[in-house]
Amino acid sequence: MADRFDVVVVGGGHAGCEAAAAAASMGLSACLLTFQFENIAQMSCNPAIGGLAKGHLVREIDALGGIMGLAADETGIQFKTLNRSRGGAVQAPRAQCDKALYRRFMRTRLENTPRLALMQGIAAGIIVRDGRAAGVRTLDGHEIRAGAVILAPGTFLNGIIHLGLKSYPAGRANELPSVELAEDLKRIGLNTFRLKTGTPMRLDGRTIDWDAFEPQPGDESPAPFSYRTRRRLENKVVCRSGYTNAKTHEAIRNNLDKSPLYSGRISGTGPRYCPSIEDKVMKFGHHDRHIFFLEPEGLDTNEVYVNGLSSSLPLEVQMEILKSIPGLDKARVLRPAYGIEYDAVLPTQLHRTLETQGVENLYLAGQINGTSGYEEAAAQGLMAGINAVLKLTRREPFILGRNEAYIGVLIDDLVTRGVEEPYRLFTSRAEHRLLLRVDNADFRLMPYGRKLGLIDESLFLEFLSKKERLRKAFVFINRTKASLPSGEKATLKDMLKKPEFSWRDVLEYGKFQESLSEDEIKYIESEVKYEGYIIRQEREIAQMMRFDRMKIPAGLDFRAVSGLSREAAEKLEKTRPETLGEAKRMPGMTPAAVMNLFAHLNAKKEEKGGT
Repeated sequence: MADRFDVVVVGGGHAGCEAAAAAASMGLSACLLTFQFENIAQMSCNPAIGGLAKGHLVREIDALGGIMGLAADETGIQFKTLNRSRGGAVQAPRAQCDKALYRRFMRTRLENTPRLALMQGIAAGIIVRDGRAAGVRTLDGHEIRAGAVILAPGTFLNGIIHLGLKSYPAGRANELPSVELAEDLKRIGLNTFRLKTGTPMRLDGRTIDWDAFEPQPGDESPAPFSYRTRRRLENKVVCRSGYTNAKTHEAIRNNLDKSPLYSGRISGTGPRYCPSIEDKVMKFGHHDRHIFFLEPEGLDTNEVYVNGLSSSLPLEVQMEILKSIPGLDKARVLRPAYGIEYDAVLPTQLHRTLETQGVENLYLAGQINGTSGYEEAAAQGLMAGINAVLKLTRREPFILGRNEAYIGVLIDDLVTRGVEEPYRLFTSRAEHRLLLRVDNADFRLMPYGRKLGLIDESLFLEFLSKKERLRKAFVFINRTKASLPSGEKATLKDMLKKPEFSWRDVLEYGKFQESLSEDEIKYIESEVKYEGYIIRQEREIAQMMRFDRMKIPAGLDFRAVSGLSREAAEKLEKTRPETLGEAKRMPGMTPAAVMNLFAHLNAKKEEKGGT
């Protein structure tokens, strides 16, 4: 007899956890099907959350009611704000987490989520009825029926591990790959391609000469990711940094014939922005050294992650690399570095809700869509879970614009531009990044989270109190005047606009009654110092949105659009963008082609208006 749920989620990684929790928290019955309960929310690579753009994503996930930020705060062992010396738009939090504690926290959280059932098993296929996903079939023949299916299988689809010239099927080291599900996705019409990623070696911390490396301490007053975190965060470890050298690079060059990457054994495309050490040495030969970081994996383990030394070279070559670096020359490898190759689905086959275009009620989230990183996966999982519930309950989909969130940038990039290599989010990908700061994620997104039922009333009331405090702060600096050292009279706001003035400097010229948090102070400073740029961006966004929102009729014959090249028409026919904005962001779509399409749609609109 089949189990029945409203939503079934396949995969217990970061995408699957957020999707399942969101679906259940929004009131529907949900099932999370995963290979092993013990590996729920496994941090397969570095046990760290956040970083540039990724930290923005985590704050946004939290503002919408997701779990990742809270998990990072609860299990973090070192916290840092990156780019602290630069402007607020590019500052971002990062936490080194305890790998085992993170898994335990997430599993406990899911097990205690009402309406959510965890089930251990291996998905082998999607049940499709009349063009709609209707459930999942497991390897042992069991059926889990559901109104919507969310696939979040990570790197497990036809996964192959590469360690030197030896390869073996695996979704992660020593875990079974998902072969049957990968083939079933092709059967139901999804186009896939191969990607490659990798992970560095893990070392026994007792065998490292720590004094040979530069300490990288955490912040004195760590900033939490989650708006729900009440306790003061503590740094419990110190990470360290070091460098490769000429001997390291010589060892790598001498053994390239043993690299699956350079011998042609790997066909998948690897991540450009997180390259292996082989790639760094070969592609950036003008650098005589490359930085790496020694990062503990937890408080109750001696395992140390060597961030920056990803590799798929044989173990004996990895040992040679270590021997070339003073301080690591006696280090013992606990787990060798390896490369992994896997299937991903071309994300241009998705709607912006992350529902597949070919099979209704089937959603994809995470690395299956060609992304890399826990944060990108979690953001997609949250959005897929939300939209699956909205679809089943006959409500409007939840789609974030590029001007509203990094989540909107991420998903728009995936479904309109596609990927050719593992996609990683950067602040530079967001054209409106002055508006998408870490310090204003709650202003941008918490009202949505409340409306969706993912933010509880008490947290939302705290948010409203914060808004009121900040409103009073802006009234205070607008109305209060003071004399500058130069003798010039100015409002405190005008003073704060100057680069050399901070909020605390301004308070020397006037007394504000309310107590503000560090996050609130950053928000005020950013809003004031960026004010002119923000106003300009908001005007540009308003103009762009009017253009981008123009709907493209579902049955439009693009070949009939005057001035549109055959190539552009074919691309549009294949992708079928729903709006002019989506068409504009398609790969290879020229400004001239977009303007021709706009002119055609405008003419049709005027014709209808005149009849």
